[in-house]
Amino acid sequence: MDRLERLVDGRLLYRFKRPWRDRTTHIVMEPMELLEKLSALVPAPRAHWVRYSGVLAPASKWRPLIVPEPPAASLSTIPPDTSDAAPRSRTDSTATPAATAQQALQPGPCRHGRNYTWAELMKRVWELDVLECPRCRGRMKIVAAINSPNAIPKILNCLGLPSRAPPIAAPARTSSDQLEWS
Repeated sequence: MDRLERLVDGRLLYRFKRPWRDRTTHIVMEPMELLEKLSALVPAPRAHWVRYSGVLAPASKWRPLIVPEPPAASLSTIPPDTSDAAPRSRTDSTATPAATAQQALQPGPCRHGRNYTWAELMKRVWELDVLECPRCRGRMKIVAAINSPNAIPKILNCLGLPSRAPPIAAPARTSSDQLEWS
């Protein structure tokens, strides 16, 4: 921004960091021209800025051989053995403690693959925690999501809440709307 300045006639002067090959040091343009040039730099929605090809491409069959695995957690972070809490099956009794530790370290499904819950979206976008209780500030738990169009009016009527949208009122007439008869 310190290289951009407004001229007296309203045009903008932009100074380059380094002179171009033809020794041009600045450019003068209209404000709309600047916006056109800046908007060309904005990527399309949901478009990736970096594209990988060859072995690093997502669908490459050799990618697992090139991309390193994430580091495994140390065995000291494994919770203590709870084998006495639940009886083992025949297949579990032959497993070694190291094998069960490796199973515990296997990564689970990604927490945020493609979709967020509505509560997470509300928190990300509006910085509003909709699952925080307004009385005790504790965490609320979603018990049910009711999507049935037949059940929703019944529940709202039972709670004494309106189940229909308010009627649309006719516009109020003003004195200029009245017709004059002559």
